[in-house]
Amino acid sequence: MAKMEVLNLGFYYDGFQALKDITLQVLEHQITALIGPSGCGKSTFLRCLNRMNETIPGTRLEGQVLLDGEDIYGPDVDVADLRHRVGMVFQRPNPFPQAVYDNVAFGPRVLGLHRQVNLDDLVEHSLRRAALWDEVKDRLKRSAMHLDGGQQQRLCIARVLAVEPEVILMDEPCSALDPVATLKIEELMQDLKQSYTIVIVTHNMQQAARVSDRTGLFWLGELVEYGVTSQIFTRPQEKRTEDYITGRLG
Repeated sequence: MAKMEVLNLGFYYDGFQALKDITLQVLEHQITALIGPSGCGKSTFLRCLNRMNETIPGTRLEGQVLLDGEDIYGPDVDVADLRHRVGMVFQRPNPFPQAVYDNVAFGPRVLGLHRQVNLDDLVEHSLRRAALWDEVKDRLKRSAMHLDGGQQQRLCIARVLAVEPEVILMDEPCSALDPVATLKIEELMQDLKQSYTIVIVTHNMQQAARVSDRTGLFWLGELVEYGVTSQIFTRPQEKRTEDYITGRLG
């Protein structure tokens, strides 16, 4: 079942067309990986899925992005609510310069969720879901800036989980991490897809092959090929896909 559906998407930075007629489905409770060389439109596409590109002056979008069948660019859509439902984890860990507890509690406080649930329980639950609770439970009041890079990234994931999203977007979440921290994030993604739909941008093709259910290759703003990950990596239908994943292109 499609959680999100993108139909004939085009995107422009002023006069430059960064995305060209993209159509694909993001299936529920699966990990979708977007691969391709730098500058090919992967991150631009990802930011289209929760309207983050709107913060950039001079941008323009064509086509539709549907979430549970509703166009997220419709005139009546509450953007704050959309970003609550479709959360984002960025390339570099970006914890707030405050306590670990307050990082996780920030979103629920802003959205008023703390009036509906016990905030201590929500913080603990989110940290447990992010596989971080055992490492920080005795230092919740310490600054998040004292955590190492991998812990900070999992804290940022916990911060997203705390607002109870439906979709999690991850823009190269492991690019700044060492192999051990990367493995923890990959294991976490496999666990989280049982409850969430995940879309990840990665330059690491081995990572895409390991963690994703479906993979799409972007090239110069176009979606060259999109399908089941095992098929993309072993029986690609497009020559550019084969050339890219074998290192002959890109």
